[in-house]
Amino acid sequence: MPMAQWVLLRPVTMGLLLQSLLLLLLLLGCFLHPATAFPKGCYPSEEEGLKTFRCSNARLTEVPRDIPNDTNKLYLDSNRIPFLPRDAFRDLPLLLELDLSHNAIASVESGAFRGLAEHLHSLDLSSNRLVSVSKDAFSNLKAKVNLSNNPWLCDCRLQELVRTVELVAGSSGGIVCDSSAQEEHVGKAFLQVIADTDLCNAYKKTTDIAMLVTMFGWFAMVISYLVYYVRQNQEDARRHLEYLKSLPSKQRRSEESSTISTVV
Repeated sequence: MPMAQWVLLRPVTMGLLLQSLLLLLLLLGCFLHPATAFPKGCYPSEEEGLKTFRCSNARLTEVPRDIPNDTNKLYLDSNRIPFLPRDAFRDLPLLLELDLSHNAIASVESGAFRGLAEHLHSLDLSSNRLVSVSKDAFSNLKAKVNLSNNPWLCDCRLQELVRTVELVAGSSGGIVCDSSAQEEHVGKAFLQVIADTDLCNAYKKTTDIAMLVTMFGWFAMVISYLVYYVRQNQEDARRHLEYLKSLPSKQRRSEESSTISTVV
C-alpha cells in the first residue's frame, strides 16, 4: 500500500477501533451491572393493568430496596422479615396493595408506612408475631388492615390501635387475646372483650389505685417519723427531769434556773 494512502486511512481505522472498544466496554458493563437487579425470588409483572412486584417465598429477611417506584401491588408474604423500620416504603408513592402476611414481624416502627397514606387501600399483616403496636405506626393511613392471627396482648394499646385503623371485613374475629392482664380474656376474640370491658378505663383505674397506694405509703412514712420524733423527745425530756431530781436541792435549783434562763 502506498505511504500516502496508508496515512489517509489511518484515522478511519483508529476511529473504528475506538468505536469497537467502546461498544465492547458498554456490553461488558451491562453484563456485569444489569439495569434491574432484583432480589433472588422477586420478579415484576402486570396484573389487571396494575404493576405488580412479587417476592413471595423468597426467604427475605428485610424489605427489599430495589423495588420499582411505580409498583401498585407488592407481595412480600411468606418470608422471614422480623420488623418494619421507619420509612420502609417511602419510595413507593403509587402503592395500592401491600401483603406482609406470614412473616416474622414482631415490631413496626412509627413511620414505617409513611408516604403510603394517599393511595394504599389494603394492608395485610396477618399471621405474624405482633404482640403490641402503637397506633402512631398507622397514623393517617386510610387502608383496610388485616391484623388477624397474631399473638396479641390485649390491653389499652391494642384497643386504641383497633379503634384507629379500619379492619378488613371478616378479619376482626381473628384478633384473639394470646395474653392479657386479666386471665379470663385469654383465648377470647378481642372485639368481644372490649364490648364488655373498656381496657383503657380499667388501665386508668389501675394507675389511679397505684398512685393512691404510693401516696398513702409516703404519708404513712411521714406520720411514723413524726410519732418517732415526738416520742424520742419525750424520752429525752423524761431522762433530763429524772437527772435533775437526782441532784442535790441547791444544785437542782441552780440547774433549773439555768435551764429557765436559757429558755427565756
